[in-house]
Amino acid sequence: MAASALLLLLVLPAGTWPSLGLPRRQCVHCCHPAWPPAAPGSYAPENDGEWVQLPRIRPTIDISILKGEKGEAGVRGRSGRSGKEGPPGFRGLQGRKGQKGQVGPPGAPCHRAYAAFSVGRREGLHSADAFQAVPFDTELVNLDSAFDLASGHFFCAVPGVYFLSLTVHTWNYKETYLHIMCNKQATAVLYAQPSERSVMQTQSLLLPLAAGDTVWVRMFQRDRDNAIYGERGDLYITFSGHLVKPTTEL
Repeated sequence: MAASALLLLLVLPAGTWPSLGLPRRQCVHCCHPAWPPAAPGSYAPENDGEWVQLPRIRPTIDISILKGEKGEAGVRGRSGRSGKEGPPGFRGLQGRKGQKGQVGPPGAPCHRAYAAFSVGRREGLHSADAFQAVPFDTELVNLDSAFDLASGHFFCAVPGVYFLSLTVHTWNYKETYLHIMCNKQATAVLYAQPSERSVMQTQSLLLPLAAGDTVWVRMFQRDRDNAIYGERGDLYITFSGHLVKPTTEL
């Protein structure tokens, strides 16, 4: 049976082999490699004769082996342009306290201005005119002799703010009407109506004075008798003033 089959194959023509369902293989020469060649990344035959793609293999080179020795530093290039100013940074920590410095030279002495007066009158006084200056006969304080007792005027030499005070004793059944004057202007009034009992009356104020101003007290007579009471033994009438702050310090 086997011999008859072999004879049938040999007798049949070559074109009838595929119809018989026989496997078809690639023709390979014994003395040459298979085609196409099985190069990396190319094709190679499998067991059934079909060609498949092989994985590509890329060679790697160790660059550290090829790296040479470090060369010498080159010449420094020119400096570039300055950049824009950046935003301010955060405030740093406070540094340590430094050593105490040496004592400086003494400064110039401070020349403080002073002005003050306090005068009185021991004798009583009746008004004899519509406007009458009140003179004084007792000097308590009179710095630089700025107050003239005979005229009753204080002459301002140090400009500034002054405190002024006038105190009188009224006369029984008589009117008491006085002005504290600055130059020719009445700045404050001291007044008491006629009464059967005499009393002490006081008027005080703060007043800015310029250099050359005068301060004094005057009696103002109306239709009534105007008088202030006084005695030789006691001091009932006083007029005082002092500089509170000079103009240079205002």
